[in-house]
Amino acid sequence: MGFFNRFFGKKKDEKIEPELEKIEQESIEEEQEYIHSQNEQELEEEIKIDEIVDKVVKEESEIEEEIQNEVVHIEKPKVEKRSFFSSLKDKLFKSREGLFGTLKNIFTGKSIVDGEMYEELEDTLVQSDIGIEMTLKIVKDLKAEVKSRGVKNPEDVYPVLKDVLEGYLINENTSLDIQPGRMNVILVVGVNGVGKTTTIGKIASKYVKDGKKVVVGAADTFRAAAVEQLEEWTKRAGAEIVKHPQGADPGAVVFDTLQAGEDKKADVVIIDTAGRLHNKNNLMKELEKINNIIKKKIGDQPYESILVIDGTTGQNGLIQARVFNEVTNLTGFIVTKLDGTAKGGILFSISEELKKPIKYIGVGEGIEDLREFNSKEYIQAIFD
Repeated sequence: MGFFNRFFGKKKDEKIEPELEKIEQESIEEEQEYIHSQNEQELEEEIKIDEIVDKVVKEESEIEEEIQNEVVHIEKPKVEKRSFFSSLKDKLFKSREGLFGTLKNIFTGKSIVDGEMYEELEDTLVQSDIGIEMTLKIVKDLKAEVKSRGVKNPEDVYPVLKDVLEGYLINENTSLDIQPGRMNVILVVGVNGVGKTTTIGKIASKYVKDGKKVVVGAADTFRAAAVEQLEEWTKRAGAEIVKHPQGADPGAVVFDTLQAGEDKKADVVIIDTAGRLHNKNNLMKELEKINNIIKKKIGDQPYESILVIDGTTGQNGLIQARVFNEVTNLTGFIVTKLDGTAKGGILFSISEELKKPIKYIGVGEGIEDLREFNSKEYIQAIFD
């Protein structure tokens, strides 16, 4: 039994081992197949995930592109920006429709350029407060220019008149002379009621907004409430003010203002002066004293001496310009309230007669309505 057992047992083992190997091999193959199938499944899942991600990304991109396209194609509301010129044109409506609109009508509906047309022009100019002397000069120059250009059609005379009038306006040195690195002095003169205090406040505000240090001197010590009004405007502008009690010596105020300007290293010093004295001699003496104080303080350095004129006063404004030009060395003019007049001829009269530039024009109450004068823009605004 032992032998058989050993023999048959060995045979049995020999028979079993291949079976075991076979089973083991099958198991390995099954495991490999399972792993392979798992890998394939995982790969398929990854591919599906990638496809989903790609799809989502693509959809998001398409949505984003659509949004961008919609944003691009949204029609923005049109905002009409009012240019400086169109705004000035509106401000000068009364002048454009008044004097200058009447002038235009003279040349329409006529068949020939003759003496009758020029007589009508003379009458209109005189009635519009331009003055007889200036009227005769305008008509004389217009006749010469019409002849020189060979103009035959009366309607073509109007643009010639436009050119003639523009020639009377000085277009050089129309800005205030403000130099960097020094204390610039602006002496402001003018009678009461022309808007002198308001104008000083607006000029101060403009320079403060430009980053300049401004000191204002209240040397109009005679008029009641003049100092208080100037102080209020100076406060609004963000400038500093030097003042004395009412009735104090204007010269002392001027001296202290210039000293304060030096001490504070001011860029601009603006000095207000008395608007009216008892007579021309008193006015001359007062302004002469003030000018001497300024010259002693700043030496040979040039400074501005500006006359403020009310544009609605017509020939009276021209008379003021003549008087002040005699008693002080004016460097220019500021003409206010031009938005309230249907005449506006004063600009041509003072420019042509006194040969001094207009620095600013006032066309409203706002600070932005005090505008640096530009002859071409002004002509376009009133003749358009």
